[in-house]
Amino acid sequence: MSVTESFIGKDLVGLEHLNSQQILNILDTAESFKEISDRKIKKVPVLRGKTIVNLFFEPSTRTRISFEFAEKRLSADTVNISSKGSSVVKGETLVDFARNLEAMRIDMVVMRHGSSGAAKFLAERIPSMVINAGDGSHEHPTQALLDMLTIRDQIGYIEGLKICIVGDILHSRVARSNVYGLLNLGAEVAVCGPRTLLPADISKLGVTVFQRIEEAIEWADVLNVLRLQLERMEGGYIPSLREYNRVWGVSRDRLDCAPKDLLIMHPGPMNRGVEIDSDVADGPHSVILDQVTNGVAVRMAVLYLLAGGEPNTAEDAKKGLKE
Repeated sequence: MSVTESFIGKDLVGLEHLNSQQILNILDTAESFKEISDRKIKKVPVLRGKTIVNLFFEPSTRTRISFEFAEKRLSADTVNISSKGSSVVKGETLVDFARNLEAMRIDMVVMRHGSSGAAKFLAERIPSMVINAGDGSHEHPTQALLDMLTIRDQIGYIEGLKICIVGDILHSRVARSNVYGLLNLGAEVAVCGPRTLLPADISKLGVTVFQRIEEAIEWADVLNVLRLQLERMEGGYIPSLREYNRVWGVSRDRLDCAPKDLLIMHPGPMNRGVEIDSDVADGPHSVILDQVTNGVAVRMAVLYLLAGGEPNTAEDAKKGLKE
């Protein structure tokens, strides 16, 4: 078994099959890489000579830019391709497109795709390393990792915490990756949302299901609030955005009734006044911008580990002692 395989394998297509030690290795490596983003010159030679293709078949702002920052801070050569700028729109298959990229001697592909399982499908067919930046309603592993890093930074631990994911669980790849990762690290996980936005078999994953937002707030230590993915809905899921906010929205009044202060998270982009009110998103217990900051460090860690780095050599690597 190679060094890379001993940590997270050839690819990162999801968290479902990672164990707790693999997840902790990524979080610990990300913690080490945080300092690079605070330097005057935000660059280290860790991935010098590596070529990474960012292949985004769905719109993205935070994830795409975060990966670009991570790659450039590790000194990788990057190529950014959107679906409109690819030959896939002309009818070429995803695999043929990727194999043509490989003929140009690339090392990694970071891919976002609207179809669940697309990252795994590609990873099984090309030798380059594949990182899933979100596939359909399946998984978004780096988002969950940065969420876990943020929780650990703020509270100091994850094991035993009560973490509730609120909102559109049905269409959320973020929710699934968080459930897999948090349960692996010993957290208690719950979901809360309208019945129409909860998968029918969600409880089989080992989570508690709350029917009312007030129950979730009373139970939780952390609320991870998800946006309504209106682009994946054809209607009939909720009566209206106003009604959703009235019944399910995370508001200051609701949080004021909680028995303790809750950590408030959101993967973005936010629908202010729908799933979360502005005075909550911008309030003293919100760590939404910390999540964004941690996203760069987590993605640097994933890139480093997939390229063959080890958690215990991250400190030396970022000093340029080991490339």
